[in-house]
Amino acid sequence: MADLKSIVTGTVWKVEMKVGDQVQPGDAIMIMESMKMEIPIEATAAGTLTRLLVKEGDSVSEGEVVASVA
Repeated sequence: MADLKSIVTGTVWKVEMKVGDQVQPGDAIMIMESMKMEIPIEATAAGTLTRLLVKEGDSVSEGEVVASVA
């Protein structure tokens, strides 16, 4: 299992995928907004999105686990 962490402190602007979706490395799981910039949180491995720990509008700290792929 690979935990995906936020690379910035910001707000979850848009969740692109749902639990159960198949992902490939580089697929955008969600888009973060920080300092008026949109930053994608991307899958780092192929597999199934098993957990989403945040929802749109949530505030997230840098390094916080936001999703998991197995």
